[in-house]
Amino acid sequence: MTRNIGFRGWMYFRQGWSTYFAFVFAAVNTMVVTYYLAIENIPFLKDFFPTFYIYFIVMVLVGVPTLILVGYAHFKKTASYKAEADIFYESNPHALRSLVNTELLLELNLQLSKILIKILNNEKLSEKEIQETDDLKKTLETYLTERSVNEKKDIEYFKELIKKTKY
Repeated sequence: MTRNIGFRGWMYFRQGWSTYFAFVFAAVNTMVVTYYLAIENIPFLKDFFPTFYIYFIVMVLVGVPTLILVGYAHFKKTASYKAEADIFYESNPHALRSLVNTELLLELNLQLSKILIKILNNEKLSEKEIQETDDLKKTLETYLTERSVNEKKDIEYFKELIKKTKY
């Protein structure tokens, strides 16, 4: 980790700047500019906002709930956040590896559960079930022996997951 200390510091700096400092600075800057360059020079608007303080209060009371609704829509009601999440996994091989491993483990656990239930009920496995289990075993072996973090197999698997998922 220490070999990347410069890049790690750069990432923390950008996160602090963009999430906290620039956000507050941009909000204050926008309000000051709009008030002193627009509202003060337009008599109609000056009647509604006679002082910067009143403008600030109105903007907070109207702007904050509006922006909360926009943020909610971004995450819950539009496809934009799903697209961001897809891009995150496509561009981050470590996160993608974790996702693919989890999906493979779920498949394995489901197959093992089916087998255990049959065994507990003193039932024999059909040829089809044996073949499915063998196919899953081969898939897991392939992923274990042929993958690396930068390998294309994970992205191919991810793209297949996206095709199967209904949003």
